[in-house]
Order: sequence, then structure tokens, then C-alpha cells
Amino acid sequence: MRAKPLFTAAVLLAVLTLLLGLLYPWAVTGLAQLLFSDRANGSLIRDGGVVRGSRLIGQPFTGPAYFHPRPSPSGYVPPGSLGSNLAPANRRLWERMRQDVQRLRAERPDASIPVDLVTASGSGLDPHISPAAADFQVPRVARARGLTEDEVRRLVARHTEGRWLGLLGEPRVNVLELNLELDRRARWTPPSRP
Repeated sequence: MRAKPLFTAAVLLAVLTLLLGLLYPWAVTGLAQLLFSDRANGSLIRDGGVVRGSRLIGQPFTGPAYFHPRPSPSGYVPPGSLGSNLAPANRRLWERMRQDVQRLRAERPDASIPVDLVTASGSGLDPHISPAAADFQVPRVARARGLTEDEVRRLVARHTEGRWLGLLGEPRVNVLELNLELDRRARWTPPSRP
């Protein structure tokens, strides 16, 4: 009598393992590759055959010739993808934000500083900035690259994504795509990047 329930349990375990452990993941992976290949493979951005990054994960950019992303507590390292978890009253958070505001005020003393240039996203890996944050940086980037502000603004406009279905989210600019486009188009040779 006891052998039958054990045999039934073993057969059920084998069938469910085969179905849910092998066949289902293979089917979902196959469909994702067939229907959404770019997304299923990480939305990678290739430039000259070299992977430069993902549309979904921010990267640090420094120097005056590049648009800068939002601050990241993890330094844009994906395994450390989390916010700083510092409370709004935390002195370290306020000190970091104060330093960022001072740096940005030195860059454009007469302009309002967009909030996303001094605050990190929840994941710390946000690849986007607001159009206002991009516009704030246009004069610096144009000067460093020897372009007019209008030329740089046109590039920003081309890389500005609207609301999803015209309703959800906010307009945003992908920093990596914009900086790669600037490197390709500008009359400027960037220093080698790591």
C-alpha cells in the first residue's frame, strides 16, 4: 500500500520538474528571443560592433564634454543596485546634495537646478535624466565640444523619449545614447574611456 503513493509522488515530481523546470523556461526563453530579442538580451547598445552598455542601466560620465547622469550611491555597478537608504534627514545625504548643488551652481549660477541632478533614483542605476536636466547641461557640453547650443539641443530633442502610450511616465533622455551620439557626430575626439 505504501509503495503506490511514493511511486505517484515520484512520477508527479518527475513530470512537474520536466514541465516547469525545463519545458516552460525553454518555451518562455524561445518566445522572448523570437518576439522581443533586443529586450530579452538586455537592450544592449552596440557602437562599431562593441557593446557600450544597456539602454536600461545608467553609466557614470565625467568631464565637461559629456552629459552627466543622476547621482548613484552604487557608482552604477549593477550588483549594488539599490538606493542609499539614507533618510531625508540624514546628514550624509544633505552633505552630498549640498556639494552637488555647489558644483552645479558654479556651472550655471543663474539657472534653476533640476532635482534629478542632485537626487538618486530608487535603484541607483537610472539611465535617464529629465529634459530639464539635459537642458541645464547643454551650455557646458556645447562649449567643451565646440558646438552651438542649438546643435546640442537638437541632439537632446532627438534622444528625448515621450510618455509611454502618451500617458504613463515622464519625458526622459537616455544619457548613454545621447553621449554616444555626441561622440559619433561631434567635431571632437573623446579621450579613451575605460
